[in-house]
Amino acid sequence: MPDQQHKVAVDSGVEIPVPADGEVWAAGAVILNHDGRAFAQRRGPDRRLFPDCWDIVGGHVEPGESLLDALAREVEEETGWRLRRVRRLLGITAWTGDDGSGMRREADYLVEVDGDLDHPALEWSKHTAYDWFGPDDLPRLKENRAPGEHLIHDVIAKALRNPPARH
Repeated sequence: MPDQQHKVAVDSGVEIPVPADGEVWAAGAVILNHDGRAFAQRRGPDRRLFPDCWDIVGGHVEPGESLLDALAREVEEETGWRLRRVRRLLGITAWTGDDGSGMRREADYLVEVDGDLDHPALEWSKHTAYDWFGPDDLPRLKENRAPGEHLIHDVIAKALRNPPARH
């Protein structure tokens, strides 16, 4: 379990839902590099959900875990980076996967992280590749997705349309 003692800044007005009992939630993070390109990783071909598809960093909120703690944990587990700041809520979506686990709610955020963005520590047992996506690369995010199944594409496109000001 990653060290949750470090403080994660949350920008003013950013909604962090509190899952109700019985609700299944996931949290996703869009991470931009210094060139304003968004990080995505390709899920392994043996994954039950969305095999061999591009995905943002994130995953399910564990029982008793806050959405913010889940977001920080997933960023660290999947990349080795540390969540520093939550800039903006990109959207809350309800979806049903093809794994029989029923309906989930997902909150996706534009975030900032600490770490070497040129060398993510991927979970290679779960992901086979990573890349940085700019506006011209967005069509690749639809690879191996069913028609109309464009959540990842749309979330990253939204983050790229209105990037935060650099400090």
